[in-house]
Amino acid sequence: MREITLDNLEDIARGAGILGTGGGGDPYIGMLLAREAIRRHGPVRVVDFDEVAPDATVVPISGMGAPTVLLERVPNGREELAALRALEKYIGRPATHIAPVEIGGVNSMLPIACAAEAGLPIVDGDAMGRAFPEAQMVLPGLIGVRNTPMAISDDKGNSIIIEAVDNHAAERIARAVCVELGCQISSADTVLRGDQLAAGLVPATLTLAEDLGAAVREARAAHTDPVAAARDLLSGTHLLTGKVTDVSRRTEGGFARGRARVEGVGTDAGRTLELDFQNEHLLATRDGETVATTPDLICVLDTDSGDPVTTEGLRYGLRISVLAAPCDPRWTSPGGLELAGPRYFGYETDYVPFRTA
Repeated sequence: MREITLDNLEDIARGAGILGTGGGGDPYIGMLLAREAIRRHGPVRVVDFDEVAPDATVVPISGMGAPTVLLERVPNGREELAALRALEKYIGRPATHIAPVEIGGVNSMLPIACAAEAGLPIVDGDAMGRAFPEAQMVLPGLIGVRNTPMAISDDKGNSIIIEAVDNHAAERIARAVCVELGCQISSADTVLRGDQLAAGLVPATLTLAEDLGAAVREARAAHTDPVAAARDLLSGTHLLTGKVTDVSRRTEGGFARGRARVEGVGTDAGRTLELDFQNEHLLATRDGETVATTPDLICVLDTDSGDPVTTEGLRYGLRISVLAAPCDPRWTSPGGLELAGPRYFGYETDYVPFRTA
């Protein structure tokens, strides 16, 4: 039996921070919440898709809001369980399993904390294989799964149920509520049956996050390159290593939006990379050429430590390495690109297929 314990939680958080493509919220904050929940209630059992009964009720858990707000308004740790209980009451049956909506940042940790609090197993997979900024950007939507009813809760004890005509409408309604409640809420939504997991989730992403975090940790201990260790495990490619020379960032409509400029150093001296983000990194432009786009992963790591750097953590002078890695292939289908391709976010470019350097 596999479990998430205090011993492997940090590796999962580190790996999930990398997979979060700069978004999903600060994994350190989520790790503190998950650590406290595990201390109180014990380890969380992790199950594969084929261990889940076909008629199981699997409830994805996540936080919603601007990651920059999370730095100042830390969750109290009860919001996720409150959202779960509100959803269970509304649908008239208890959850049998918890799942992450995304494997990125804090949103990899909040489901673990909720699973510990609720005494439920967590499914080894998520609905994105990375992090995305909007609620309808999930693979279950490609197989017709609705993200409503959606239960949202805040740190004051307020809970709201949303029923919407479609997944896009649910995002708009939930985002408006999120802004009104201070740009930081928790959500239980996109309920899945056990027999929908293989088609609707990316498998083994909790395991991948743990392996990725461990690879970085072990490379540091061995005094080898932690960024290269992450790149190899992700089958990714190196875009640029350099110094952040400019960051413009604003909180708008419940999102952290902006652009960062990175000037190359070492073998990348003389080159420039620009990163456009909306919570997550969505577009990478090197020397005027678009070299990586959503839905592929654009991951920013601290050059020396290999630790993930979130979009809200970017600052002048930081030495970073930028990697690109392939997304789940379902995201590059016409339906996937319609949900999360670069044109959806307003960029005047088509998806650039992933390629190694």
